[in-house]
Amino acid sequence: MDHARTQSFVGQMWDDDIVPRLVEYIRIPNKSPMFDADWVKHGYMEDATQLLANWAKKQPVKGMTVEIVRLEGRTPLIFIEVPGTDGGGAEADTVLLYGHLDKQPEMTGWDPDLGPWVPVIKGDKLFGRGGADDGYALFGSLAAIQALQDQGKPHCRAVILIEACEESGSYDLPFYVDHLAARIGKPSLVVCLDSGCGNYDQLWCTTSLRGLAGGNLRVDVLDEGVHSGDASGVVPSSFRVLRQLLARIEDIETGRVTLDALHVAIPPERIEQAKKAAAVLGDEVYSKFPFVKGMQPALDDLAELVLNRTWRPALSVTGQEGWPSLSNAGNVLRPFTAVKLSMRLPPTADGKTAGHALRDALIQSPPYGAKVSFDLEKSSTGWNAPAMSPWLSHAIDHASKHAFGAPAMYMGEGGTIPFMGMLGEKFPGAQFMITGVLGPHSNAHGPNEFLHIPTGKRVTQAVAQVIAEHYEASQKGLTRGVGVAAGGAEFGDHGCC
Repeated sequence: MDHARTQSFVGQMWDDDIVPRLVEYIRIPNKSPMFDADWVKHGYMEDATQLLANWAKKQPVKGMTVEIVRLEGRTPLIFIEVPGTDGGGAEADTVLLYGHLDKQPEMTGWDPDLGPWVPVIKGDKLFGRGGADDGYALFGSLAAIQALQDQGKPHCRAVILIEACEESGSYDLPFYVDHLAARIGKPSLVVCLDSGCGNYDQLWCTTSLRGLAGGNLRVDVLDEGVHSGDASGVVPSSFRVLRQLLARIEDIETGRVTLDALHVAIPPERIEQAKKAAAVLGDEVYSKFPFVKGMQPALDDLAELVLNRTWRPALSVTGQEGWPSLSNAGNVLRPFTAVKLSMRLPPTADGKTAGHALRDALIQSPPYGAKVSFDLEKSSTGWNAPAMSPWLSHAIDHASKHAFGAPAMYMGEGGTIPFMGMLGEKFPGAQFMITGVLGPHSNAHGPNEFLHIPTGKRVTQAVAQVIAEHYEASQKGLTRGVGVAAGGAEFGDHGCC
């Protein structure tokens, strides 16, 4: 490939066409169904789907078909098929590119001049909800293919799937993959653009994703609130009982999860990758987070911090009920306390087993006979990438050096992309390139989320290079050995990211 030409083509396409469309996309409050039960009535998801699909239809990609697929009662899915240079239908060697268009809710704490639905460009950053997570994926995927066709470079058949339910756990996606099984074919390479990057200086590929077990824990001690001066010391507070229950699963001093069922042996190669990532990132391992002044990370050892966020279970309390606001909090011993728990699981821990272990630990033998319930909402198994083929390892490193001027890096991610577990089941012989633009301070799901535009361009250029080398590997028979075709395995339960 002419790498300078690829860089120029991709850069101009981003500046002239992709960024303006992402600005329009950010303005649409198309929250994922978990956060907008009336998403059909509100119509925002439809607006976002039409925006992306209409843009795709206008692109001069040879032989491309673009379709919005709809199954009754489910979020829509954009299905794009691009024939390979050598022709062939669904039986041909295929690259599957994946992204999503639904968004997380608003979240508080945005800077005064920013907002989730207010696209703002500051320097090389595009602020607003969903641009980096993961609205750019469709644009980047098609731009990569167009960059190849601009130079007359051959490529294999490509299928692009853009779902609208990922932030809710992709619960609609299995039905679409089964419905479209014959049209998807047998991908030998899966490219996902919904992950993170340790820095903006090189291409980062995700080697693993944690699973998730989560739900609502509630403790009731009274039928109604009572005077705290009268009852305290006699009636155990629901908050104290809750603290005792949480102490069953987490060491309060270290944060270590104490349930053995939630731990796994970390593969040696992942430990080595964590050490290399820590050496490259240095303090960025933790300084990318907006710590308050004087706050320190959980550990001093950088490699152990990487493993903590990628291969060890960790508990977060993400919501609460039963508490009045500070201004309305009287001297009342409250009748109940409820919290939402988010337990991240190691990539290879079985989600169902971990979820049941978590629930059992919380509800058995409640202190003082309090009424304790735990509604397990999610029990998702994570994902650990298969061994990378030499051709793909070479292609990714080659792509990083040309697009970023530095070697590629490999590291696990702490979140979950349900689709990866699904694809791992469906295509056990496929290779995976999982990457993204969510780097330091980009703050996906939180306030002031941004897309680093130069990284979006470079990732697009890198994807083009890998697709080109996938074609070369295919011609040599190096991509063969894909497992079962879509529809050849049953999907398990998957949870949210």
